Amino acid sequence: MMLLSSTEMLQKAKAQNYCISAFNVYTFEMLQGVIEAAQELRAPVIIQTSVGTVKQLGANYIVAHVRAAAEVNELPIALHLDHCSDFTIISDCIRAGYTSVMIDASHFSLEENISRTKQVVNFAQKYKVHVEAELGKIVGTEDNIIVSEKEMRLADPDECLEFVEATRVDSLAPAVGTAHGIYKQEPNIDFERIERIASMVSIPLVLHGGSGIPEAQVKRAISLGMSKMNIATEIRNVYSEALRNYFRQYEAENDPRRYLVPAREALKSKVKESIRMCGCDGKY
Repeated sequence: MMLLSSTEMLQKAKAQNYCISAFNVYTFEMLQGVIEAAQELRAPVIIQTSVGTVKQLGANYIVAHVRAAAEVNELPIALHLDHCSDFTIISDCIRAGYTSVMIDASHFSLEENISRTKQVVNFAQKYKVHVEAELGKIVGTEDNIIVSEKEMRLADPDECLEFVEATRVDSLAPAVGTAHGIYKQEPNIDFERIERIASMVSIPLVLHGGSGIPEAQVKRAISLGMSKMNIATEIRNVYSEALRNYFRQYEAENDPRRYLVPAREALKSKVKESIRMCGCDGKY
């Protein structure tokens, strides 16, 4: 099976009222763990990489690995570039074979965000690539994009409608009170805002900052219109902690084939939790 655009995947999730889990991976070993978890649960999945991961591993290498995973496992898999404000990087990833990209121009004015998003949409359409964009400002750190609590701004529903109509973007990530990273306290999600935005726009909505949101809140957000949820920090943390735990017991170990196994298994367990929470298990 070839890599898919996430458009069909998300439209199906929206129509059937479930959510696609989207996981940021930082190494090929993490990619393998996510794919194995999705395969075992028969779940469609979106693999995401940050700009930093693209620079670290290389877009062509990432595409080759994810394509191989899709073919071997016969799973619906989309490959997504997360939070990118650089058109050159976006276009390079699209040419390399990414099937979905996010243009993040949310730190600009609405007019500039629309302009930059339209540029990406016009380019991506030539390759039939899905485009996600963001409105409002989500607190936290995503690669080199840092938004403080003072800078956080929730998405305005009327602006969301104007933005979607002007850009013809495929999916929208509105700021609704979630945060990138691990929450210090229970997140204060504006569910009424989600419901209003979902009633005004026809495209799938994306919930950023999915790491650590209580299950009841995740399910409520999905019931109100969220069709995709991003998870990054949570799986990165369990993967890293499993490595630390291994070396506490076997500090002299130098064979990656040994110490990467428990890390991958810990990641798989957390990925399965997220897939089940989103309700996309058994959807393939």
